[in-house]
Amino acid sequence: MRTVGVEEELLLIDRESGEPRALSSAVLARAAKDAAGPAGAERHADDYRDPEEETFEKELQGQQLEFATQPRTGMDSLMEEIVRWRSEAARHAGDLGATVAALATSPLPVSPSVNVGSRYQWMEEQFGLTTQEQLTCGCHVHVSVESDDEGVAVLDRIRPWLSTLVALSANSPYWQGNDSRYSSYRSRVWGRWPMAGPTQIFGSAARYEEQVTDMVATGVLRDRGMIYFDARLSHRYPTVEIRVADVCLEASTTVLIAALARALVETAAREWRAGSPPPAHDVSLLRLAAWRAARSGLEDSLLDPVTMRPAPCGEVMAGLLDHVRDALEEAGDLDMVRKRTATLLEHGTGARVQRELLDRTGSLSAMVAECARRTQAT
Repeated sequence: MRTVGVEEELLLIDRESGEPRALSSAVLARAAKDAAGPAGAERHADDYRDPEEETFEKELQGQQLEFATQPRTGMDSLMEEIVRWRSEAARHAGDLGATVAALATSPLPVSPSVNVGSRYQWMEEQFGLTTQEQLTCGCHVHVSVESDDEGVAVLDRIRPWLSTLVALSANSPYWQGNDSRYSSYRSRVWGRWPMAGPTQIFGSAARYEEQVTDMVATGVLRDRGMIYFDARLSHRYPTVEIRVADVCLEASTTVLIAALARALVETAAREWRAGSPPPAHDVSLLRLAAWRAARSGLEDSLLDPVTMRPAPCGEVMAGLLDHVRDALEEAGDLDMVRKRTATLLEHGTGARVQRELLDRTGSLSAMVAECARRTQAT
């Protein structure tokens, strides 16, 4: 069975006001100290301790904290690890009077602080306001592939389905204290990067490599790590990395996205081996599908990935599940995915939850506090 791993970016916020706080370096220092254990304590080779200094990483902005799970085959173990690291992130932040919230943008006004480091400083100099405003928290899913050839064949075939993951994960309706009128405004902000977005059909690993090499050679990108395609071959792991999702308010939604991502990869790989060509949708249509998903979430129509015509979101999600049914069933994920998708369709995504909480409390700070609580809930 293919392994799947998740990277989540969390928002560091003041525990009282809910305002973002640039504490990532301090939180990482506490995590590293905690992982090292008491000073002078003897460590034995058979002692098991998760290296939190490697699990947690800083991101572009000081108000962000990222963690990465281990590669998993079972969704229950993936869920346990996500819940654990969210809780640990909140514990380390709590020592500094802060906490974490799985919010893809800050509902409260914020002036982001670009982290210290040559890479981040280069990005700020190169991209200016795009870098300075890029306080967005995403969820990246890594799914194992057997080779670059298989990986590129997968990239070519999952392109039209990625907008469904945007809709399911939508969790960023607010921007600088205002309702953006989008469900996933994060994805619109992320799209400001010139190297982000959907891709054309590559056709081969060689053509993919040529494209990446040409992009880096322009000098607009610092290196291969700045290939911000909606889905790409990881430059560090033997995986396809799907990068379109908002960080999800509930850990269970993250697991849903991970299960669907793996099923999409497996389904695409089978289509490739069977000689089925990838859907020939133009990039312009894929961009429109992504915009529609960001705007609607699960509250309005989406573009059907097969026809690229408007359809009710329930029908589009039913089509997604039908498309990956065999892969989900063989992985043992079908019942879980059906139930969690139905729950989102009935009760709404994180974007709807945020709006309902604000309607009920009348306070962005109170809404953020409740979202921080839900971030750590099981």
